[in-house]
Amino acid sequence: MVIAQQEAVEASLDEDKSITHSRKPLSRNALVWRRLRAMPRFWVGAVAFALIVLLSIVGPFLTPWSITDRDAFNMGMGPTLRHWFGTNAIGQDIFAQTVAGLQKSLIIGLVAGVLGTLLAAIIGSVAGYVGGATDKIISWITHLMLVIPSFFILVLLSPLFRSLSWIALTFFLAIFSWMIMAQVVRNQTRSLRNRDFVRAARYMGLPTRKILGRHIIPNIASLLIIDATLGIVAAIMSETSLSYFGFGVMKPDVSLGTLLADGTSAALTRPWLFVFPAAVLIALLFAISLIGDALRDAIDPTSGANRA
Repeated sequence: MVIAQQEAVEASLDEDKSITHSRKPLSRNALVWRRLRAMPRFWVGAVAFALIVLLSIVGPFLTPWSITDRDAFNMGMGPTLRHWFGTNAIGQDIFAQTVAGLQKSLIIGLVAGVLGTLLAAIIGSVAGYVGGATDKIISWITHLMLVIPSFFILVLLSPLFRSLSWIALTFFLAIFSWMIMAQVVRNQTRSLRNRDFVRAARYMGLPTRKILGRHIIPNIASLLIIDATLGIVAAIMSETSLSYFGFGVMKPDVSLGTLLADGTSAALTRPWLFVFPAAVLIALLFAISLIGDALRDAIDPTSGANRA
């Protein structure tokens, strides 16, 4: 009886050991993904963003109208089966223009947001790792860029956008969006450059660009992901504001900002000119903000959501 009980206990211990050994520690990416999966707001934002992107891709094929086509028999008409979002005063289809504006705003936001983050990663890591005169010069330029009123500079450069198209606006938005994150990257790099794995790479003779690319930037990738996500929102809002006041995307191109500007004067008499582009813009910003907020809480273990 005693022997049987002892054997049962030993078998139970062996089973516990096998379970313990079979459980491997989660990698950082797996841990972040597990946290994301448990956040309803992440799924709401991800599904909404996916649907909006799908609309921007499939939308032009859902209507026979282009952004320049005019329906002389339905000018200034509300939503109908023929024109889902109605038409403007000269008979142009608002659904076709909203989809085209969504495409333009998405491209500008994605390119400017990601490019701004890349600039911050490169400039901030170089300043933090190299130090010395390089750090002082970069810090001086960063502080100078921070005090420059970027909105007014972009307004002054608006004639250049008219001659070079919206692509110039995209790059200018990226140029004026990297400074704050570059300071964060610089501080993080200064704390990482004396770590053992960075010292080992330096003693092995690796050049600075490889140390930054293999050891520094990957260790601050979580911050960069969050910054890129929120940078997309900021770029879309900046483009919309500039285009709304006539300093961003220029006609014949359209964006959500130009559509809002065109529909503002008729917001009370013909609300479909303003409501549909505004609804698409709000849904887009809301979806990206939810994703960025969920990423921040999943990556940062000290955030309020994770502490709770």
